[in-house]
Amino acid sequence: MWPTPTWAVGPLPPINCAPPLHTRAHIHTTYATTAHDPHNQTLSATFTITNECSNTIWPGILSGAGTPQLSPTGFSLEAGQSTSISVPASWSGRLWARTHCTQDSKFTCLTGDCGSGTLECSGSGAAPPATLAEFTLNGAGGLDFFDVSLVDGYNLPMLVTPQTQSGTAGNCTAAGCIAELNNACPSELKVTEAGNGEDVACKSACEAFGDPQYCCSGAFATPDTCKPTSYSMFFKNACPKAYSYAYDDGTSTFTCAAADYVITFCPSPSTR
Repeated sequence: MWPTPTWAVGPLPPINCAPPLHTRAHIHTTYATTAHDPHNQTLSATFTITNECSNTIWPGILSGAGTPQLSPTGFSLEAGQSTSISVPASWSGRLWARTHCTQDSKFTCLTGDCGSGTLECSGSGAAPPATLAEFTLNGAGGLDFFDVSLVDGYNLPMLVTPQTQSGTAGNCTAAGCIAELNNACPSELKVTEAGNGEDVACKSACEAFGDPQYCCSGAFATPDTCKPTSYSMFFKNACPKAYSYAYDDGTSTFTCAAADYVITFCPSPSTR
């Protein structure tokens, strides 16, 4: 397990459901592109966020405590649209997509809602279930650590693809979950839109049942006692390069040196 970061002020995922956090994201938002040098804190990486879904999504970003909140912390991204964000070299945090959002008296989303009531998340994290991209840039050994986590459940396919010109230090390959799981989700984990019956997300077993064996809590709070379950294996079999439960480190954490990253929601076959 990688050291657990202290997250910024704002509602965290439910304690029992949150990953111990495998990796800690680095993101900064300036709409510019600069080189990423792990030894120079003044330079940055570039995150290119792309929406290949058929509908608009509303990405949210949460910085870890001790790292600056980005601007914006939430925005809309129409189908086929992409945007680039400049990320400080030692930033840590997570990124996700909100879906089925509406603006009535306040801004709310059916999945991934951050509870701010506005387009921006302003230091608040995603309500599960939501697919999460997690980063820690310029960590141990000057490497970036990143993963895609389904520990808090799933709402959209997501792929994180490193872009590097300095070789492939570490396990520098694409991470993510490219499968569409909402329809295949076990019925007891499904989240369905009340109005039309559409399957919109898939809960973790921890969120659905609150049982310590699924939450890696209580007597199951160590790697030796918290093992894969049939529910975590549903996610792992479909998405072998994503975290399926809190201690799923061996096949789920990826590292790169001096990379930029493309984060794609609903990646097409050509993207994969």
